[in-house]
Order: sequence, then structure tokens, then C-alpha cells
Amino acid sequence: MNSIIHVVAHIEALSGHEAEVRSVLEGYLAPTRAEKGCIRYDLFTDDSDPKKFTFIEEWESKADLEAHSQSAHIAAGRISLDGKKQPNWVQLLTQIQL
Repeated sequence: MNSIIHVVAHIEALSGHEAEVRSVLEGYLAPTRAEKGCIRYDLFTDDSDPKKFTFIEEWESKADLEAHSQSAHIAAGRISLDGKKQPNWVQLLTQIQL
């Protein structure tokens, strides 16, 4: 049985870089949503801390997620964000089915 890959990715901008980090992250949305296997790719900001962003993602397979992580727009974003954010915290989750 093929189960959906759930991802929660947390990104925290360094002080003074919130707008630039947000702009880069927003730029990921359209190209990622067009990628093979992308079911959901949504960006959120923390209501109590504008430096904190979270992606909620769903992928058809780990291979699709891996391809996403190697995509050109993600690579370009990593370069743009260098020195402007804390290290990412990414969770791969398995939904508990009852």
C-alpha cells in the first residue's frame, strides 16, 4: 500500500530578514505545486512571531519529495536564503489510521 508522505517544514528568519525570507518562500509555492506528486504545499506564518514560517506538505511518494528537494527553484532559494535564516527543522510524518 502506498501511503501519502506528510511533511512539516519549519523555517525561522533571522531578525531583519523576515520580508526577504517570506518572499523567497512564497516563490516556492507555484512551481512546487506544479511538481509531479505534489498533493499539498501550503505556507503559514506564526501569528505570534513573524520570523517563523511553516510549510505543510503532502507528497505521493518519497521519490517525489526527493525530486522536489533537488529542484532548481529550491536550490536557488537555498542560495538566496544563505545567512538569512536559522537551520530548517523538517518533520516527515506518518498519519495514524484508526
